[in-house]
Amino acid sequence: MPTQTFAAKPEASEHDPYYSRYISQVSTDDILKYLEQQGREFADGLSRLSDSESNFRYASGKWSVKEVLGHVCDTERIFAYRALRISRGDETPMEGFEQDDYVRGGPFRHCSWTALVDEFRTVRAASLSLLRNLDEDEWLRRGVANKKEVSVRALAWILAGHVDHHRSILEARYHLVVNPRKSADTA
Repeated sequence: MPTQTFAAKPEASEHDPYYSRYISQVSTDDILKYLEQQGREFADGLSRLSDSESNFRYASGKWSVKEVLGHVCDTERIFAYRALRISRGDETPMEGFEQDDYVRGGPFRHCSWTALVDEFRTVRAASLSLLRNLDEDEWLRRGVANKKEVSVRALAWILAGHVDHHRSILEARYHLVVNPRKSADTA
């Protein structure tokens, strides 16, 4: 069943133009199905890596694979929290966050790779649970995050685009294949 009209791709007025780079990467007519499939494929692809491979950095000063996944988990939590607050009608503006500080302060380098992949699965499942239970008014509500107006609908699409963005980086710069369909095509 395709996503209801209210969960369709957000209008440009529903988010900071910066996030168009994420939203534009997602082509679907069912964002919930996309998030579910994307989450499964991303986690499955990453689960094939060893703990030692997850410590790889493609250059000095760049995040390790573990830190990339930790960042993806942190960002998903923050954006889902924003969606929760806005969907519930909370009009309190929310501050932004500095991703490099979060990665530096995170436990990722000490976590097992399997635990981090499982954490992503859990975080995505929680995001999906939240989004699946919203009604039309809640999907379309807008709030302020990082000094910019954003809708719940835009946040759902940003979640998907953010993962696609980092999957592309992992494939291009880290030379990892994290899309199981892509690796099956090349086998």
